[in-house]
Amino acid sequence: MAVQKKEAAGDQSHSKSQPKSQPKNCYCLAKCVLKGSAVLQAVYGHIRSPTTLDVVFGKETALELVVVSENGTIQPVCEQTVFGTIKDLAVLPWNDQCRAAQPQTYGKDLLVVLSDSGNLSFLTFSVEMHRFLAVAHIHLSQSGNLRRELGRMLAVESKGRAIAVAAFEDRMAVFPVTTAAGNNIVEEKIVYPMESRMQVVDTEPGSSRTRETITGLGTIWSMSFVSIECKASSKGGSILVLAVLLHRKGAVLNELQVLVCDTKEKTIHLRSRFSSPGPLALSVAGIPASPGFALLFRNGDFILLDLINPSNPCVVSRVRLSRLTVDEEMNVLEDYAGQEGDEEGNFSVAASALLELSDSRTSSAGRGDIIYSEQCKFSSSCPAISSWSWEPDYFGNPRLVICLDVGDFFIAEFLLGVQDGIKIKVSNCHYKCSPCKLLLWTKGGFIAALVEMGDGQVLKIEEGALVCRSLIQNIAPILDISLVDYHNEKQDQMFACCGMGREGSLRIIRNGISVEKLLSTPPIYQGVTGTWTMRMKHHDSYHSFLVISFVEETRVLSVGLSFVDITDAVGFDPNASTLACGLVEEGRVVQVCRNEVRLCAPTAAAHPAGLDLSVPLCTSWRPKSLSISLGAIAWRTIILALSSPGILLMLGIRTSSSGGHELYEIQKVQLQAEVSCISIPQEEPGPSSVPASIVGLVEDNSYGTFPDGVEIGKICVVGTHKPSVELLSMVHGENFTALAVGSISLTNTMGTAVSGCVPQDVRLALFDRLYILSGLRNGMLLRYEWPTSSIFSSELTSPNCALNTMLDAKSSLTDSYESCHSQDKINFNKMDTAESSFPAQLQLIAVRRVGMTPVFLVPLCESLRSDIIALSDRPWLIQIARDSQRIAYTSISFQPATHATPVSSIDCPTGIFFVADCSLHLVEMVHTKRLNVQKLLLGRTPRRVLYHSESKTLLVMQSECYEDDSGPVSEICCVDPLSGSLLSTFRLDPGETAKCMRLWKVGNEQVLVVGTGLSAGRAIMPSGEAESSKGRFLILQIEPIHSSRSDMVRSSSAASVSPFHDGVSYNPENTPSSSAAGSPDEANREGARFEEGGGWKLTLKWHVSMPGIVLAVCPYLEVYMLASAGNSLFCLGFPADAPQRLRRFSSVKTRFTITCITVHLTRIAVGDCRDGILFFSYVEDARKLEQLYCDPAQRLVADCVLMDPDTAFVSDRRGNFCALSCSNLLEENASPERNLTLSCWYHLGEAIMRIQKGSFSYKLPMDDGMKPSSRNEMLLDGADNAVVASTLLGSVVIFIQLNRLASFPLTAPVLGNIHSQFRGRGSPVGVCKVLDGDMLAQFLELTSMQQQAVLAGQPGSTSDTANLDPLQRSIPLDQVLRLLERVHNALN
Repeated sequence: MAVQKKEAAGDQSHSKSQPKSQPKNCYCLAKCVLKGSAVLQAVYGHIRSPTTLDVVFGKETALELVVVSENGTIQPVCEQTVFGTIKDLAVLPWNDQCRAAQPQTYGKDLLVVLSDSGNLSFLTFSVEMHRFLAVAHIHLSQSGNLRRELGRMLAVESKGRAIAVAAFEDRMAVFPVTTAAGNNIVEEKIVYPMESRMQVVDTEPGSSRTRETITGLGTIWSMSFVSIECKASSKGGSILVLAVLLHRKGAVLNELQVLVCDTKEKTIHLRSRFSSPGPLALSVAGIPASPGFALLFRNGDFILLDLINPSNPCVVSRVRLSRLTVDEEMNVLEDYAGQEGDEEGNFSVAASALLELSDSRTSSAGRGDIIYSEQCKFSSSCPAISSWSWEPDYFGNPRLVICLDVGDFFIAEFLLGVQDGIKIKVSNCHYKCSPCKLLLWTKGGFIAALVEMGDGQVLKIEEGALVCRSLIQNIAPILDISLVDYHNEKQDQMFACCGMGREGSLRIIRNGISVEKLLSTPPIYQGVTGTWTMRMKHHDSYHSFLVISFVEETRVLSVGLSFVDITDAVGFDPNASTLACGLVEEGRVVQVCRNEVRLCAPTAAAHPAGLDLSVPLCTSWRPKSLSISLGAIAWRTIILALSSPGILLMLGIRTSSSGGHELYEIQKVQLQAEVSCISIPQEEPGPSSVPASIVGLVEDNSYGTFPDGVEIGKICVVGTHKPSVELLSMVHGENFTALAVGSISLTNTMGTAVSGCVPQDVRLALFDRLYILSGLRNGMLLRYEWPTSSIFSSELTSPNCALNTMLDAKSSLTDSYESCHSQDKINFNKMDTAESSFPAQLQLIAVRRVGMTPVFLVPLCESLRSDIIALSDRPWLIQIARDSQRIAYTSISFQPATHATPVSSIDCPTGIFFVADCSLHLVEMVHTKRLNVQKLLLGRTPRRVLYHSESKTLLVMQSECYEDDSGPVSEICCVDPLSGSLLSTFRLDPGETAKCMRLWKVGNEQVLVVGTGLSAGRAIMPSGEAESSKGRFLILQIEPIHSSRSDMVRSSSAASVSPFHDGVSYNPENTPSSSAAGSPDEANREGARFEEGGGWKLTLKWHVSMPGIVLAVCPYLEVYMLASAGNSLFCLGFPADAPQRLRRFSSVKTRFTITCITVHLTRIAVGDCRDGILFFSYVEDARKLEQLYCDPAQRLVADCVLMDPDTAFVSDRRGNFCALSCSNLLEENASPERNLTLSCWYHLGEAIMRIQKGSFSYKLPMDDGMKPSSRNEMLLDGADNAVVASTLLGSVVIFIQLNRLASFPLTAPVLGNIHSQFRGRGSPVGVCKVLDGDMLAQFLELTSMQQQAVLAGQPGSTSDTANLDPLQRSIPLDQVLRLLERVHNALN
């Protein structure tokens, strides 16, 4: 994440010294560092395999695959950018009688997606590739989806026999699914209406020329298939019934049309129309396992429809939602026929109102069975169903969970087989929360409740009630951001204004996985050389001892939230540094020192299961004339490396003649090179559980299978100075045997060997195959794989797969890769080898740099499937078995640490012990969060946030409009960023709304400038012109609360440097807006806090009336403040001759309302709501604002930032990001209104609301991949600045400036979009495109061999090089990829 870059002060002389240059293209890389969290669609099915049940979230521009664990937490599996806008999402269930049996999709449900590509896309998830792949694309319309073109809405028949696709209005189509469709999944579409039926209306009587034509169905609101019994049709399963809810232009109510589709005859016919008087119908849904019935959800109620005879639909029963919030439980089943209207067929409005009143009187009696036969009057206060979901895999009666728009949850059970047909039993209110946009009922009784602008929840049905089990974080919408290099954290953080209304909150967004600090010590632990945790017995659930080794001593502490020194009771040598330690036998622990190995039996003072003695029992083993350099401990086995290069020695434990235990030497071997590290793979006691994210992906008998000769407990992994990693067999009584060897021979792009490749740590990791991870001393991390005949699974052989060309090239590439490394095979001269062949040659499949310091690998438990922490410049989490047969690298949100070890205790079962900055830290990783975000709940909508460094507090501008006509409530709050507590509040006058705020340093004091509007209405008219309402320019002083004596001292000392402490003409104490709290409760909280002497308060010191609503303010040259009021730009400040008086120095008007202001040195950029970006300059001598440059096109500017005096980065409300540049040398024939040049363009697909300038560096010192050269410097120059953007959907995107880059076609968008068209949407011809980091990430996350396979299968990747200059053509492809990989790794 970028760090906010403070603008340096400058003057006019600095601006005049800038070199004159012509506008040039701006090369940028865009990378989404935090994908949007707003979920718009949610589906459930067998996505990864026939045995897994997965959840897929649709997020407008991305797909996220998650699983619901047994404890109710959402575990992310994969999140993939689709390079398009998702319109609708559904699951096509597997049906072997309908769908063709393809190898890669057999038994799996397909994901059906509608998008702006104009295609109906069928996707499957590849476990091997860890991403969604396209199976087929069906072209529907041109990209973009016009109103009358197919591509807006989906409906899938419950048995997977057909798919219905609708446009926004007038058209729909049905796609039958049959085995005859082959690779296309579906047959030709059946369009309805076949021919547009026209109704001609003469608008002028007697005129034959002026006529109005009405065509089509109307606006389609909802549609659903209704299941029917096969015996109801003589044609068997070829007849489908589709219910479509639509709205005709000019109609008062919506209309339900019942269509019958004959898939054999390829026809769709209208059977009936249904429009019942009453509330407005909102959606329609079929009922599972209830042929011929459907539900019609309306505003205030829902009704059960009988569609067994599609030609004559009738209402069976009705449930009125207003009664659900009063009655405990009700049974609803009555004949509704004949009660829909009076003799004329409709109730009058008056009769409806009378029935409403009579219902309210009789409902107080509280009946058990209620007959709803009366008409419901439409009212906006009537509750409506905001979301619903059917229970999956139900047994017996289907159940429906519904959420009302007031947040109440109910469960409706449909009783089948009763005498009267179907009976609806609605329970009492089970739960209440914020209204949910989506509900998804999953296996195990879990219900995912997703809120549109707030955190969702995972609910579970327990004992007839709904209980919240976990939260689903949603930070959308992000209205403002503030980038901070936060104090005492040594990492970048982003404070964001998120949510709306009572879900409004501040979010602290950090890099990597979130951690919670439980304990930290003062920085008194210098010289720590190692940390370990040990159990007292093998089957203990928790650790018993924490061992800390220093340069010349060792300490053993008891494990818990309080650590006690028990070194003497354990028996370890306190005056020697420990090289390794661990449990070797029940109740026996081992300490490996430089000159001896101690076997100790702790006493009861150290552990309750210890010996009942005053001193521990100890025995030792010493090497002869040699010292010990390394050690590793396993069950009844100790492996040592001696100081003589290459000597590896094994010790065992046995019972001595005296009845005690002793250590003895078992075997010894001489290696070819000195050993640099040792690890002994172990398994945790008890059966190992399969992670929830991979349940069903592999068979039980194949999960965790080992290669031949590999058996846990009888192998060890060593790293040598050769350098190499070697897997050795260590069977008692037999010599060490080499099972596998992987040599380390890395070269950079210049062809020279990379230095420092000696392994620092090695670990064995197991999932679908065996991996060996090796951390090197130069900060690189290697991953080796056991040699196999095929790297890819056979499930990806479909000719429709979007990545077929990459998969076809894999076999030849594997052969060439093995042949080019054949010279690296190593023979063991003094070690036994396998009888049949040389040791297996491990394949190096991935190389990654995680820092510059040596890499230590720390497993979180003893299991081979454990996650591993990699320590280097910063800690990383290597997730072995969490992400579906893929190893993922995620940074941990913690400062750089030198040592770490897992700690498990009763109080902290999943703790991690870090050593950082000479302090000990006990932390716990928060795996339940999908995002590394901390929430500070406010309860109101936050609009702006700033970080005040002096007080170390957050300044939050929040406002809310209420429905009780009390007007908007707006206030500025001081919030503690650690606890989220409210320190003080400054509330604006009634009817006044805060619109913007910025910090301004005046003299030696920093004040807060706030722009307000004095009208609750809109600030901008539809034409773009400013409204005639007024505003104010406020200056607030931020000051601590001291005692009266300290206030006197502070006032006298600050008077000389601040213009606010002497005679100020405005007295804030005389106005109600200067109160420190907005409510009595807030006042009481603040008073309690202020008495402690740590509070800060806001005091109004100055205000100026403005001729319009102040939408933007910005400091300028540390002396002035720029403010916009409507379409006027003002320059204000305190003159030198009158420092106590705020003066307007200059003003200028634009044509339309000014929405944002940014500055760089003396250059001013203004964002206009229609004219785009305008460049200004302020002439101090003349006190005049002069316009210099203007945008070449109209654009609705959301935000802008100046990167330098000639380049502005701009975002608009349509999801576009662009760079506008100018030259200081104006051409004579250039138009004064259109003299800015569009330098680059990027269409994000989401509305970008806020962008901020930052700095980002991906250059590593002493980088072996990039040696200094003129060509490489061209690649690196210009990467000092970046822009961080936030969107309404909760995405965070970083744009990095680069000078020389060429993009290559690597992978195809999964929804069938043309990538260049999507990212260039709205861009003029010839404008440079921004390099898409999300597309690049799909390539860089592959293994090295897969990357080469992709490039080998792209013969046209060099076709664009003819247009490049000689410098660009001279840059090797591999060198560019390494540069991009470093950028990608740094961002992740």
